[in-house]
Amino acid sequence: MAKVRPFKAVRPTPELASKVAALPYDVMSSDEARRMVVGNPYSFLHIDKAEIDLPLGTDLYAPVVYETARNTLYRMIDEGTFIEEAKPCYYVYRQIMDGRAQTGIVGCASIDDYMNNIIKKHELTRADKEEDRCRHVDICDANTGPIFLTYKARPDLNAVMAKYMQGAPEYDFTSDGVRQTVWVIDGEEDIAAVTAAFEQTPCLYIADGHHRSASAVRVGKKRREQNPGYDGTEEFNFFLSVLFPDEQLYIMDYNRVVADLCGDSEEQFMAKVSEKFDITEIARPAKSIEGKHTFGMYLGGKWYLLTAKDGTFDANDAVEALDVSILQKNLLSPILGIGDPRTDKRIDFIGGIRGIGELERRVNEGMAVAFAMCPTSIDELMDIADAGRIMPPKSTWFEPKLLSGLFIHKLS
Repeated sequence: MAKVRPFKAVRPTPELASKVAALPYDVMSSDEARRMVVGNPYSFLHIDKAEIDLPLGTDLYAPVVYETARNTLYRMIDEGTFIEEAKPCYYVYRQIMDGRAQTGIVGCASIDDYMNNIIKKHELTRADKEEDRCRHVDICDANTGPIFLTYKARPDLNAVMAKYMQGAPEYDFTSDGVRQTVWVIDGEEDIAAVTAAFEQTPCLYIADGHHRSASAVRVGKKRREQNPGYDGTEEFNFFLSVLFPDEQLYIMDYNRVVADLCGDSEEQFMAKVSEKFDITEIARPAKSIEGKHTFGMYLGGKWYLLTAKDGTFDANDAVEALDVSILQKNLLSPILGIGDPRTDKRIDFIGGIRGIGELERRVNEGMAVAFAMCPTSIDELMDIADAGRIMPPKSTWFEPKLLSGLFIHKLS
């Protein structure tokens, strides 16, 4: 059963929360981050992407980057930008985007649950990205970005959240069109109830944040080696998380664009595609493609609907039946030569938040072909994680993104 516990959050003062809160470090480049912080010395990007305060050309993984992050964090604490909660608490964190709300509980999950697979994964991690966050967490002595976890919804946890949402929020502001609202769960009985409810929850699932969670666990294990007398209650045994009930999550499409047709003409390419897919010319889709095992394709200024033919995939295999697997194995790899989509420079991935128009723009400006995907479902994600399987790269795009800077979990 899952072990989740409250923590004494280091968090911004209410009047500065909207200035501190920032998108996660991994959804923007350093140049974009530099532009985003102009005129805002409070932005958490000064901590999460500390290279923006160093000379252009600084190695992103140089020791000075992590030292700058630590120095900035503790200077902002000393200056009163951040305050520390007087006692361990949970928090209700609600986000409203385009009229749809998702509400979760902020707390700390257990590194043992991660290692024992009570916290289930569905993605592989890259060593370089994992090492970067390890160093950031270790040197800052804090989890600075929350892991996005989900669980099968529970009425008792919903009831606690609903109770606190009737009161005055601690934070309530809008950032990039998404309303962000936070309430503090500080009643002792309610704190105990949340902890007990998670103790009755068989497992948790990583929705987003595989690199951050793997890094947090590595730092926790390192601290255990440095403290052989640890008893398991130390803060380094836990990592910052926001836990959402599965019924509230929304996965968007994660689309693909490819730079060339691997030497084929459009006619030759279409002929090869038709061996595994039925092809129908369609009007421009208004939004993501609906219907499993179907794909939108933008080629030569026209939109087509591709429907996977019977027998071209194993419908009884949870991974093989994913649309991202079908497209990869029946088209991207054999026809376009995209063997490893994680490393091939000829393919790029476009989050559904950018819309169908972004796929058209990329092709019209030089890419050869775009594919619009049907979104992966949360049930598919859970089924694959339950089976101990791994999803193909770039299978899920969650929106809205969790902001960084609203909650910091100190490790000592």
